[in-house]
Amino acid sequence: MRLGIDLGGTKTEIIALDSNGVELYRQRMMTVKGDYYATLSGITQLVLEAESVLGQQGTVGVGIPGTISEVTGRVKNANSTCLIGQPLREDLAQQLSREIRVANDADCFVSSEAGDGAGAGYDSVFGVILGTGVGAGVSVHGRLLPSPNGVAGEWGHNPMPWIDDVQRAAVGRCYCGQQGCIEQFLSGPALAARCFRETGRQLSAKELAIALNSDPAADSVFKRYVLDLCKGLAHVINLLDPQVIVLGGGVSNIDRLYDLIPDSLGDYVFGGECSTPIVKNRHGDSSGVRGAAWLWP
Repeated sequence: MRLGIDLGGTKTEIIALDSNGVELYRQRMMTVKGDYYATLSGITQLVLEAESVLGQQGTVGVGIPGTISEVTGRVKNANSTCLIGQPLREDLAQQLSREIRVANDADCFVSSEAGDGAGAGYDSVFGVILGTGVGAGVSVHGRLLPSPNGVAGEWGHNPMPWIDDVQRAAVGRCYCGQQGCIEQFLSGPALAARCFRETGRQLSAKELAIALNSDPAADSVFKRYVLDLCKGLAHVINLLDPQVIVLGGGVSNIDRLYDLIPDSLGDYVFGGECSTPIVKNRHGDSSGVRGAAWLWP
């Protein structure tokens, strides 16, 4: 049995798969924000409860919003900043008395979608998470792109292209220490902050999506968001030119995205045209947790 954990900024989910990939169990809990030891305890509790219900022990793979440094063995680059500098893999191994595999959540997402999801059948897949943070992973011929620094696909902390100083100043400084990162413009919280800046209304990304059909101001905010998304994706296409880009995370559930993106994406891709499919994930919120489970072959 394989157990996968998706440690997100909002929720933490566990899934149990048998050797054929059939789902045996699933449970989720709210992530305790800003508390490393509560996060550690929550993951341990989910694993032990799953094994108690199923009556067997499994391997454990964990997808995190960051990565494990090859130099220190500790978490780095996590937008859940309480994880940064912590020996998460070792602490979980001690609590659960077994080896634990940890990978970036976007890498888990793209592994799942490239394997039997929306990216299946494509030789190169760029998998994007538009959620609490913005991340991505790269799969080539069904395998994650080897990454000596653990940051392949981390477009969320490249600078947002084709913006002016006023736009850059509006988002302040990113937790990573830079300013004007793509994540500051394209995450779910960034979409909500954009709505507040431009309309004075406190709407979450989910609430904004509901308002699109009846609220011209919300529709205008969302169109500007999509324009920035196209700029960011064009950067990826100009660099990697993947055969497909699969979107995940909460913002990817806004269906209007897929109507608007084709209208603007080609304007920013070198050569002025773009035939790259931009598609919604197949496995929904479960893609990351499935990919975490499959960290054990």
